[in-house]
Amino acid sequence: MTLEAVDYRSPNAAQDFVKSLRETGFGVLKNHPIRQQLVSDIYRNWQDFFNSAEKHTYRYNVGTQDGYFPPDVSETAKGHSKKDIKEYFHYYPWGQCPLQHKDQLTQYYEEANTLAEELLGWIEQYSPEEVASHYSQPLSGMIENSDQTLLRVLHYPPLQGDEELGAIRAGAHEDINLITILPAANEPGLQVKLKDGRWIDVPCDFGNLIVNIGDMLQEASGGYFPSTSHRVINPEGTDKTKSRISLPLFLHPRPDVVLSDRHTAGSYLHERLTELGVI
Repeated sequence: MTLEAVDYRSPNAAQDFVKSLRETGFGVLKNHPIRQQLVSDIYRNWQDFFNSAEKHTYRYNVGTQDGYFPPDVSETAKGHSKKDIKEYFHYYPWGQCPLQHKDQLTQYYEEANTLAEELLGWIEQYSPEEVASHYSQPLSGMIENSDQTLLRVLHYPPLQGDEELGAIRAGAHEDINLITILPAANEPGLQVKLKDGRWIDVPCDFGNLIVNIGDMLQEASGGYFPSTSHRVINPEGTDKTKSRISLPLFLHPRPDVVLSDRHTAGSYLHERLTELGVI
């Protein structure tokens, strides 16, 4: 099985996209409205940032989780014992950000949020009535005016050969949020786990937009939309010398949004961040 890219401009785009999300937890879009030049400029400029000592002056705030996270505090995926081989920067419109990068990230954040609202509308439109009836409000409304939606600029550094045995760039994990929007990275490596346990590569053609279901939408849909395990594997051969930049936007509802009988978005997020040891 392979993941096929859905043409955003196709008359059947919404239906085909939601079908892919239902079957695999992932959907891939081509010819979408997010400008590729903006994405490539961000990749280039943030490569310079991660190569500089300046990054250490933006060390993250523990309470608000904005700013630069160095490799020594990188995440350990749930159920794993090895830290991921990566560093990253958390951008929120209200948080810290290098001045020379803020306009670009703000622009991307706004464009990606606008598209996310549309995609959540697609998901709701093609949710069976018995599933949609459990949504406490329109899915696109859940993220409206949310200050929790997170843009993460990820840097997977070149591999030196002295990495901890068994460590990979990103261990198998699921996302916490509603949906994640991700422009194809500048290097391959992203894989998704199928229901039969096989791992397949996610198409990484530059220009593709990758969208996946997070745990919160799985919770809100009563499991109809699966939050699927995914990982970033280490490259082989010459690719080991290359950095990999990635730009996921994690769409989070406002904390008061009711997901299910068990959880609001706020209680769900707190529970998961505690599990991860982040708070």
